Amino acid sequence: MSIEHRGSNVMRHSLHGCAESLMGTRPTRRTLLEHMGAGFGSIALAGLLAEQASSTGRDPMAVKVPEKKARAKHVIMLFMDGGPSQHDLFDHKPLLVRDQGKPLPLKLPRVLSNTDRLGNILGPLAKFRQRGQSGQWISDLLPHIATIADELCVIRSMHCSNPQHGAACLEWHTGSHNLVRPSLGSWILYGLGTDNQNLPGYITLSQPLDSGGAGMFGSAMLPAVYQGTPLGYGKTPANKAKFQSIERRHEDARLQQMELEFARRFNEEQLQQTGSDGELEARIKSYELAFRMQTEAPEIQDVSEESDATLAAYGIDHPKTADFARQCLLARRFVERGVRFVQCNTTGWDHHYGIRGALPGNAMAVDKPVAALIRDLKTRGLLDDTLVIWGGEFGRTPMAEGEDGRDHNPYGYSMFLAGGGVKAGLSYGRTDDYGFFAVEDKMHVRDLHATILLLLGLNHERLSINYAGLDVRLTGVTEAHIAHKLIA
Repeated sequence: MSIEHRGSNVMRHSLHGCAESLMGTRPTRRTLLEHMGAGFGSIALAGLLAEQASSTGRDPMAVKVPEKKARAKHVIMLFMDGGPSQHDLFDHKPLLVRDQGKPLPLKLPRVLSNTDRLGNILGPLAKFRQRGQSGQWISDLLPHIATIADELCVIRSMHCSNPQHGAACLEWHTGSHNLVRPSLGSWILYGLGTDNQNLPGYITLSQPLDSGGAGMFGSAMLPAVYQGTPLGYGKTPANKAKFQSIERRHEDARLQQMELEFARRFNEEQLQQTGSDGELEARIKSYELAFRMQTEAPEIQDVSEESDATLAAYGIDHPKTADFARQCLLARRFVERGVRFVQCNTTGWDHHYGIRGALPGNAMAVDKPVAALIRDLKTRGLLDDTLVIWGGEFGRTPMAEGEDGRDHNPYGYSMFLAGGGVKAGLSYGRTDDYGFFAVEDKMHVRDLHATILLLLGLNHERLSINYAGLDVRLTGVTEAHIAHKLIA
């Protein structure tokens, strides 16, 4: 696929004063860019000068026809940063109840983060029950998600390559735990483009600042236009999060539009003299997108037009659920308007100690919003072509860490999918009788990535970019297996 670039999704300031300061001169392209840089300042995820830009003139964000039949058009990733405990949420293991307090009768792997602090078996924190007609095993800690069990495809055999947060987060988001690679959202945007040219195609809500860092959402060697655009960082409340510098400096948008038109005319004159220049074209396009975003993005973030019943269903009216509820509702509003990939993020799932007190609160914060999102997508006819993904970077151990915690476990854990062409009400894969190792229909991160791409109509072996003489792809050079059994 060709390398194309469009530039940034947001802007710092308008071109106010640019026309006045340049009139009467014959500025060079460098002079124009310096004035534009002074006018716009630093932009979100800076470094977007299009050194890799295509000079073909084609819009890199235009919708592309997928190679294969697409079952999904959009993705909503619900990321539980820290590693949620499958033993207490989705992976029902009666032996953990029977053998609580006893040593784990399995040979442990040599690589764990805190082997010296691991003790005996710690039973689940809540009862498991079979839910819905499908009989999915779901814990009492997730009563709302339990009501939509028949919509879920629960994968209970996930595994990844690294037991440390940073590396495992990078592996989930980029396919590699030790190399700089484009994120899943970037690959999808690169392969498919996006339906709404007034918004970024890849948005991350409350983007985490630690774990794998900004590299989890970057485009690496893909053109920078395909990287994630953050709507809030870290612990910024979702109701206060904004795209960076989205506010207008002028009450009258016509003035800003005139300034952009001046830059466009100057650009055309420059191109007539020098020929095609991807860097200049991409920078101008980024300002034009930012101008359009100033109108559309704030309207989408204003949820006051939603009914009271909808707001209550998501849990925006409750302090425990309000933040993630708003993220989930915004995710629906963004995909409803054509955004290709949206990621919602919540932190605090790293329960090395105090899990009995902390995990119920984490579960409560996401349970109602997630169930409402999936139900809302289905009611609006969006679930069929929107793939929802829930999970973290790895799972937890069946043994206690210290007195009241669980250690990292990359060898077997749970995630779930909904909509987007997956089989509803399916339990896929299995861990051993104590929930430590994936043993049946094992699903490595790269296998799930390959399956996700196929659901979107993309071939993981052909979606690549040539970089430094190598064909780089999301699933790397190691063989990836598509889980055909979970595809409807």
